[in-house]
Amino acid sequence: MFYLVGLGLFDEKDISLKGLECLRNVDKIYAEFFTSRLFGSNFNAIEELVGQKIEILVRGEVEEESKFIEEAKTQDVALIMGGDPLIATTHSDFLVQCSKKGIDYEVIHGSSILSSAPAISGLQGYKFGKVTTIPFPDYNFYPKSPYEAIEENLKMDLHTLVLLDIQAHKDRYMTVNQGLEYLMNIHDTLDRDGLINENTLAVGIARVGSKDVCVKAGTINELIDFDFGGPLHCIVIPSKLHIVEAEYLVEIAGANSKLLDIV
Repeated sequence: MFYLVGLGLFDEKDISLKGLECLRNVDKIYAEFFTSRLFGSNFNAIEELVGQKIEILVRGEVEEESKFIEEAKTQDVALIMGGDPLIATTHSDFLVQCSKKGIDYEVIHGSSILSSAPAISGLQGYKFGKVTTIPFPDYNFYPKSPYEAIEENLKMDLHTLVLLDIQAHKDRYMTVNQGLEYLMNIHDTLDRDGLINENTLAVGIARVGSKDVCVKAGTINELIDFDFGGPLHCIVIPSKLHIVEAEYLVEIAGANSKLLDIV
């Protein structure tokens, strides 16, 4: 049997009772933390909670070797990761492999940034459009697609969840500030008037699921130098607001009260 188990958002206590029961009873546990990471916990705390040794895999061992799939032919094997297991396309492929090889499998879900960030932003979930990700720039690599995705959502009066790049193997995690700077750099290269500029309303979010979660709303110009603290970060770009959404951004996320006058 092969199990995909999501650990949730922040620390080892986010795992579900179903997931905990599974991990305490399988023969072998593997972990990957390159698609997400629990910043409120550490490896030893997870091992102590489940009462078993856990082998951490590097990206190549997960995506290319998939040795845990072969072992699941004769043992109960679990692969654990932060968030929800099937948010990353790689993980859904493991179920396809199991199906082709006649291996039984089960998915035990965990809380995901895709639902938690929109929720803590105070915006209505059904008004979100396409999710986009801002990558770390590299040599000859500075795609405009994140900016364009936000623009397309704004044209349809839809909010946008903007995920920020994670390079766990380099201990490198993009901040809200870097993400906003990226968007402004794209804006400056356009030969037209973009819909996103320094006066655009944004919501910076950090450490969802923790006791010191940070949710701060303001214009990009107001947020670009704001200290959001440690990772992980993400951004929400709101579109047309309902009065209830606007009140939340003012009262909970610290937006300027003038926001209520334009809703």
